[in-house]
Amino acid sequence: MGLIRAARGAIGGTLADQWKEFFYCEAIPADVLVTKGQSRTDARSANRRGNDNIIVSGSVIAVADGQAMIIVDQGQVVEFCAEPGEFVYDASTEPSIFNGPLGEGVKETFRTIGKRFTFGGQPGKDQRVYYFNLKEIIDNKYGTPTPIPFRVVDNNIGLDIDISIRCNGRYSYRIADPMLFYKNVCGNVTKEYRRSELDNQLKSELLTKLQPAFARVSEMGIRYSALPGHALEIGEALNELLSERWSKLRGLSIVTFNIKSISALPEDEQIIKDMQRKAVMRNADMAGAALVSAQADAMRGAAENPGGAMMGFLGMNAAMNAGSNAGGFFQMANQQAAAPQPQQSAPQQNGWTCACNTVNNGRFCSECGTPQPKPAGSWACACGVENQGRFCSECGNPRPASDSWTCSCGMENTGRFCAECGTPRA
Repeated sequence: MGLIRAARGAIGGTLADQWKEFFYCEAIPADVLVTKGQSRTDARSANRRGNDNIIVSGSVIAVADGQAMIIVDQGQVVEFCAEPGEFVYDASTEPSIFNGPLGEGVKETFRTIGKRFTFGGQPGKDQRVYYFNLKEIIDNKYGTPTPIPFRVVDNNIGLDIDISIRCNGRYSYRIADPMLFYKNVCGNVTKEYRRSELDNQLKSELLTKLQPAFARVSEMGIRYSALPGHALEIGEALNELLSERWSKLRGLSIVTFNIKSISALPEDEQIIKDMQRKAVMRNADMAGAALVSAQADAMRGAAENPGGAMMGFLGMNAAMNAGSNAGGFFQMANQQAAAPQPQQSAPQQNGWTCACNTVNNGRFCSECGTPQPKPAGSWACACGVENQGRFCSECGNPRPASDSWTCSCGMENTGRFCAECGTPRA
């Protein structure tokens, strides 16, 4: 049994006269996953009264874009095609497979579960054509019936707590391996297999794996409020977590996953906000400003104290005493701003190049033994240390005024300026 492309198998009009049946499938509705192929006959057909479940050798089978087709013989898959076009069914040839846009794994599935025999060139007693909907099955709603745990990590404020969140949204999936779907899900259906027969099971399994998928995203340091912007990462995690049941068992894969809304429990939200407010007080300026604001509120409340003027003044004094440390915060902030910033270490020298073009790191050339030339403007202190500044880096002695120095142009000088080029002494 095999499929032959109609354009290649036709020899003039001879083969056209031998086509017994024409199997096709109209546009598959969005809520239908699998449907049985229909046989169309006309006045030229020699099999108008034949059995619907018998495919005559020489029949034509049409496959449209977004569809995959299988031929089932006695309940076993014997042919598969996911490429659009017209194909001739020839019972005398070897089984064939046109996997189209589907992955190479479909071929392995066909070799594993397909039936590879031909009844001596004659058709079996029950042969059917099934069409699969390969388009994206969209608008599948989900929602967490109970809150699920989510870890919130914020290294900026040292936050690391577990909260409970609720979310809802939509996801889409597609049939990635029609033969696995036929074998393990729909089987020999009479007419069609609808998504409503499977949606509740898929939704339940997706919600089960949603918590570990969120845990993987949380490890990336993403806050729960930013999850809608990372739907792609969540979808990839779900595909990996659901691979055993969806991909390897049913031949399904998640295409898109989005989050419409997500919210934490009110008490968890309050905990996060309180910790964020407290983290702001680590800044001395912010702490001082908050204390001054509290002092102003306390003074205003003390002045309006209904207990009398004396109680009002006592309240004002207490408020002023409470706010007396605000200046200390501001002073601390000024000291931090005025503190010298740590100097970056000077980059290490890459060595020096000798006249023989050899790069060296030591005091003498490794090739010719020439000593390293002294930098322009360097001077030797009495302690033996070479220096370039005005004071010795070892003992602190000042640079001798009469000491000669070498300009960058190579001229030896004793004055403050080079006698050759006028460059000032370093």
